[in-house]
Amino acid sequence: MKIVFFDIDGTLLDHDKKLPASTKKAVKQLQDSGVFVAIATGRAPFMFESLREELGIDTFVSFNGQYVVFEGKVVYKNPLSKSEVRKLHDHAEKNEIPIVFMNEETMKSSVPHHERIEEAISTLKFPHPEHVADFYEDHEIYQALLFCSEDEETDYVGNYDDFHFIRWHPYSTDVLPFGGSKAEGIKILMEKVGFALEDVYAFGDGLNDIEMLKVAGYGVAMGNAGQLVKQEADFVTKAVDEDGIFFGLKELELI
Repeated sequence: MKIVFFDIDGTLLDHDKKLPASTKKAVKQLQDSGVFVAIATGRAPFMFESLREELGIDTFVSFNGQYVVFEGKVVYKNPLSKSEVRKLHDHAEKNEIPIVFMNEETMKSSVPHHERIEEAISTLKFPHPEHVADFYEDHEIYQALLFCSEDEETDYVGNYDDFHFIRWHPYSTDVLPFGGSKAEGIKILMEKVGFALEDVYAFGDGLNDIEMLKVAGYGVAMGNAGQLVKQEADFVTKAVDEDGIFFGLKELELI
């Protein structure tokens, strides 16, 4: 049994957040040939629901490994520590730094409105989230977004042993459980479902894809990936906007 994991941004979707027609065709051919198709992303499940529907994919590793679903069923979840999220919220509030809390269904903001949230979230093609300051008290949170600059971040990194901070925007950093990654999520899924890691193929372009490309039996870097990503891959395909998914799957004789 073979399974192929695809990152979303810069891999399945081009730089305009569009799905190339050749990618849609390639995914369908994969599925028709009996290969399992999955998504591995840093995004929350609600952020790529329409993409899953369009491609007919119901297996995914989301939140960089913290929420894992196989054929529509949740097989693993690893939320942030509630007490540590509370501590982070209090800390950030004192510094007037806003936070967005995310679960599998939605995201809520710690403040009614903030320009940093507006600017960063708009790059993901989402509006400013609704304000629910204590959303974490009644919901499991798998990821938080801390809207601080790189200089301001030093006040947080190192003070939270349970958290891993990953910057994704000049004004925002992801807050994830320490030790979590797409690679860990894939390994857990493979163990639970009974796939062998040598039958796992992974396509990605970002720094958060490196571990996934290394753990997979065959890691494929997109042509638009950075050099650090490419050097860790087994194969480099063409860029996302040059039919890179279709070309890579053809080269690997998966379609």
